[in-house]
Amino acid sequence: MDAVFVRPDADIPAYTSVMLDPVQVSFARNWDPNQGRRNPAARLNANDVAAIQSGLADLFRETFRTQLAAGGFTLVDEPGPETLRVTAAIVDLFVTAPDTMSAGRSRTYTANSGQMTLVAELRDSETGDLLARAVDTQRGRTTGAMQFTNNVTNTADARRAIGVWATALRQGMDEMYGRAN
Repeated sequence: MDAVFVRPDADIPAYTSVMLDPVQVSFARNWDPNQGRRNPAARLNANDVAAIQSGLADLFRETFRTQLAAGGFTLVDEPGPETLRVTAAIVDLFVTAPDTMSAGRSRTYTANSGQMTLVAELRDSETGDLLARAVDTQRGRTTGAMQFTNNVTNTADARRAIGVWATALRQGMDEMYGRAN
C-alpha cells in the first residue's frame, strides 16, 4: 500500500464481522475513452463507460468478499455492534485502450493497460468512527514492449490489482487479529 493510516486507539480486533459498502468508481480527469478512435463503431458511449464502472465495482465486491470469506471473516449486509464497515472507492481509473468488443478485425497494442487508485476506509458500522484509511495505486502490466490489449486482458489486469488490494486487507486484518497468514 502506498499509504496506510490506523487510528492509534483503534480496536479493530473487537470486530467479528465485516460489511462491504458498494464501491464507487470514477475515471481520471484527463481520461478520454475515444482518443485516437476513428471508427465510430469502436467509440465508447455513456452506456459503455457505465458498464466499465459497474463491471469493475462488481469485480471488486466479488474479489473482496471471496478473500475475506477465505480468511474466515463473517460478511454481513447490515451495521451491527461488532461490524467493521469497509468503504472503498476506485479513483483516477485510466484504461489505456478500453475495448467495446465491436465487430470487425482490429487489434490494439499498448505498452501498459492503465492504472487505478484505491481509497479505502475502515469504520465502525454503527458510529461511523474512522479507524483506518489506505490509499494505493496499481498499474497494469508494463513489460516495456507493446502487447495485444482487449477486454479480456484489461479485466485480467483489473482482477490482479483488486486481488492485491483484497489480499492486503485480509492480511492486515489477520495481523491485527493475531492470525497466521
